[in-house]
Amino acid sequence: MTEQQHPQPAAAVTLPPPRRGADWMFGGVYGTVLASGLLAALDQKGGEYTPFYDASWVLVTAATAGLAHGYSHHMTTHQAGSAAHRWRLLVRALWNEWPMIAATLPTVLLLVLAGVAHWESYGVTAVGLGLNTALLFAWGSFVAIRVGYRLASALLIGLADATIGLAIIVANALIK
Repeated sequence: MTEQQHPQPAAAVTLPPPRRGADWMFGGVYGTVLASGLLAALDQKGGEYTPFYDASWVLVTAATAGLAHGYSHHMTTHQAGSAAHRWRLLVRALWNEWPMIAATLPTVLLLVLAGVAHWESYGVTAVGLGLNTALLFAWGSFVAIRVGYRLASALLIGLADATIGLAIIVANALIK
């Protein structure tokens, strides 16, 4: 006997689920590292200190990186469906990048305050890199606890994330 081939009904195309806590960590760590690198790079010894300009570049770079990252996720997870469905998927992929942009806001705020208060660039860069290193520790520890790690393991994960910030501080000191 031959088996008859019956066409399978088309599967319903659905939106991917919203991101979980671990994905927030990715965006938070990535955005904080991005802000630290920009803060270190934009502070040029002997150059004119422009904190408002620097703040705008941190924010523009974070938004651009978020758009590029969300778009690349969208392109690598192509699904069949209507154009409207693909647009909804793209909007969701782009929206999921908000933690990366939000993670740069402490640095942006620090630079704006530095411009208003006329703080010196060396101190702002040092405080900003230290703050971002502490934030990396907090991102890592908080999200690790949230996804189920025990406290000791979560603190070690936070320490590993903070090591990235320390690496940027060391690189900034060596380069300048």
